[in-house]
Amino acid sequence: MLFAVGTRVRFLHSRDEGVVTGLLDNGMVNVLLDDSDFEIPAFIDDLVRAEDFRDAHPSVKAKIVPGKQETRERGPDRPPIETQYAILKSFGIQLAFDPVLNPQGHAEKYKAILINDTQYDAIIGLELYLNGSLSLRYNGKLSNVSTLPVGELLFDQLNDSPVFEVDCWRITTQGTGSRMHKTLRLKPKQFFSKVKTAPLLNKRVHLFRLFETLKGRTEPKEEDLQAYTRRNLRPSAEWLDIREHLPHEVVELAEFVPELDLHIENLTPNYKKLSNAEILRLQLSHFESYLDKAIRLGVERVFIIHGVGKGRLRDAIASRLLQMPEVQTFRNEYHPRYGYGATEVVF
Repeated sequence: MLFAVGTRVRFLHSRDEGVVTGLLDNGMVNVLLDDSDFEIPAFIDDLVRAEDFRDAHPSVKAKIVPGKQETRERGPDRPPIETQYAILKSFGIQLAFDPVLNPQGHAEKYKAILINDTQYDAIIGLELYLNGSLSLRYNGKLSNVSTLPVGELLFDQLNDSPVFEVDCWRITTQGTGSRMHKTLRLKPKQFFSKVKTAPLLNKRVHLFRLFETLKGRTEPKEEDLQAYTRRNLRPSAEWLDIREHLPHEVVELAEFVPELDLHIENLTPNYKKLSNAEILRLQLSHFESYLDKAIRLGVERVFIIHGVGKGRLRDAIASRLLQMPEVQTFRNEYHPRYGYGATEVVF
């Protein structure tokens, strides 16, 4: 079936309707969805003309209430877009792809965003492979009921067989729970059909569920002496603490605070006995140690809080940053949280 620009179409699998805005290669077209400014590519095989659907289902008619008039026709039984979100409807750990549109209204890339709508914090290890080569890596903490951008996927990269390898550990009061793993292989046809309103983001995105729940699973029973003897006293990896399998730098990165407050009262209780020169040396010592750790862990950016004052500490920090090849840029501009009292450092 062929569609011209301007044809009103209906998705066979999701009940969504929209208008064809452009013709693409490989049997695809761009469709502007109703009730949104969201334009997505779609395969022609997944579409049908809206009028053909209604002709085939004559019993489906819109209801008109006297005194009220809808501004836009909506497909039969089409559920309204959710505008609220409740934790009771948790979908676990999810990966959303939020399209970034070019001036022509076409998606040129997608922001990859992790969503955790559970009540548990988690440590996430994520890797993206394109044509079998590592393209993106993220390790860090994903707080409960939160979202976290982790990178971008270009529109053209959907043809590069993108594969996401994701590890997840729930954070508990005793440490970390059991490792969970998910392999997500993105195929264009599947990708474009996974359009949903994402929790927390509250917008239409391409949405994939990674882990349904983070609740603790029943731990295996301890091995009895008879079973142990049958294995000829060979050590069992199952007896090792799960933290031994978790890279130390992942835990450090999850606990890393991306800001350092150099006000002297936060560094030592005996600051009143120090001279100005001693205070500056102590502040710069903490600054050096903090930056070394941030660089070692691969942190993207940090904020160094130095206050305003006479600017001696700020200038000393700037002089040191200029000497560091790991620093891409830094700026001391107005920030709604820190005012002019902090320097942002980007690695």
